[in-house]
Amino acid sequence: MAVSDNARRIRDEIGETCLRAGRDPGEIRLMAVSKFHELPLIEEAVEAGLRLFGESRVQEAAGKFTGFRERFPDVELHLIGSLQRNKVKAAAGLFDCIESLDRVELVQELGRVTQDRTESPLPVFFELNAGEESKSGFKDEDALCSGVEAALGFRSLLPSGLMTMAPFTGDEKPIREAFRKLVKAQARLRRVFPGHNWDCLSMGMSGDFKIAIEEGSTLVRIGTAIFGDRR
Repeated sequence: MAVSDNARRIRDEIGETCLRAGRDPGEIRLMAVSKFHELPLIEEAVEAGLRLFGESRVQEAAGKFTGFRERFPDVELHLIGSLQRNKVKAAAGLFDCIESLDRVELVQELGRVTQDRTESPLPVFFELNAGEESKSGFKDEDALCSGVEAALGFRSLLPSGLMTMAPFTGDEKPIREAFRKLVKAQARLRRVFPGHNWDCLSMGMSGDFKIAIEEGSTLVRIGTAIFGDRR
């Protein structure tokens, strides 16, 4: 099935899920996760009306999007994978948003390399670990608050939301628990850090985005269901 057909189907499913959950489909942003996929497929996605893309590796994203974004200046690119400290400077210059801040040291390094960007601060999300040791992310709400405090020490960083990954399982219960954990963390950040925008919850992928929307997601990250398996 073509990328355009897949994108249309996903949009329809988002709309249907919102209808069941009593939510406005306009609240949900659709990210096309283009990691591991070649430029022709990404171009198909743009032709299908998609403008938000997610990549997990800095070098791969730079190779695909540097010239591409000159042709499509309205395309928005987020880093959704783990960020190594030696790639921070390159990532800050390439991505419109870093969704995967997962430790204080990384926040501090990103703040240091972007310190001259006070007129156009870099939007960042804070990743919360859903409970699996193999996954990245701040381990709990206290650690998350420490990461936010570190970010607020830099005028060049703009806290803009939260991100998590649910366990890879067919059991719906731990998936919902992971998403509810992020919603709970969002509520705490609103209390502890008022005056900042915590509205965006980046959660839900191809296999669980409907559950994520039911639990409050405002940004779903869809790769396989749009692009198919890696070719």
